[in-house]
Amino acid sequence: MRLSSSVTVRAARQSDRPGIVELVLRAKRLNEEFDPLLRLSPTVSQAVEKYVDEALQSSRSLVLVAEYEGKLVGVLKADIVDRLFYDPPLEGIIRELYVLPEFRRKGVASLLVLEGSRILKERDAGIITAEFPSLHKIAAEFYENMKFRPIFSKYAIETEKTLRQNGGLSRVAELRR
Repeated sequence: MRLSSSVTVRAARQSDRPGIVELVLRAKRLNEEFDPLLRLSPTVSQAVEKYVDEALQSSRSLVLVAEYEGKLVGVLKADIVDRLFYDPPLEGIIRELYVLPEFRRKGVASLLVLEGSRILKERDAGIITAEFPSLHKIAAEFYENMKFRPIFSKYAIETEKTLRQNGGLSRVAELRR
């Protein structure tokens, strides 16, 4: 059953803040499941509140909500950034896309992305990208089905492991010679 015809996607309002904070917290908790380097900070709740407040106030951010029967069931948060070295010069980055589990695979995420893309294009973004954990295969499949494709990769290692696994400080000194 597709609910997308019953779901309203609209610009977020300040009154949506508590629901948006809860949805973004859920997204961050989900991200944590994909990689130990995405371990949540003890202050994640406060950080998310600040993050949402800043996004709701910024002209360089876009926050959309999906609403079903008066309940927020999804959120999209995007930012417009300068692409200093590339053309087109403005990029819309989808940084958060979260839909409640009971509303997934019903077209809600697609509605959020399509409406977000339309608004980002109106704001002169010439390219739309999306960020999500590399091991989140469902997200990768979703975006690939929407014809997104990978353009950058981000690799990570904890600094202690870098030193330990690559010869440590003695190796640094050796490489400097």
